[in-house]
Amino acid sequence: MIRNKGTTLLTKEKALAERKWYLFNAEGKTLGRFASEVSKVLRGKHKTTFTPHVDAGDGVIIINAEKIRVTGNKELKKVYISYTGHIGGLRETPYKVVKEKNPEYIIWHAIKGMMPKTRLSEYQMKKLRIFAGEKHDLQAQMPIEANI
Repeated sequence: MIRNKGTTLLTKEKALAERKWYLFNAEGKTLGRFASEVSKVLRGKHKTTFTPHVDAGDGVIIINAEKIRVTGNKELKKVYISYTGHIGGLRETPYKVVKEKNPEYIIWHAIKGMMPKTRLSEYQMKKLRIFAGEKHDLQAQMPIEANI
């Protein structure tokens, strides 16, 4: 038995799960549908050995984050909300502003919202890499190109 960070005991087979890296192209994809597929891969739900309490998910590289699209009037109405912790510290940022300044955050935020609210998902989210353009610096992981 192997003890991971926390109190969960893992068998050797599950702890040494084979990890792969997948390359997803976000160009022209709808935000929510794309994020749900990526979250499945991060959690490991695409494998037959899926267990909810074991991190058996794979790594994900996303390119062309700036070319993701949203449907309907979301481009005009969608707002990202954050709170500083101070009185009157509620910050609302429109979708267009976020897309211009930090397009990676849009996809990261959507995927984070689809992950379970547990400590395990924090470790699974660390296997997510998002790039605004075509280029990425993770050739050493030998990513498998995936189509959605």
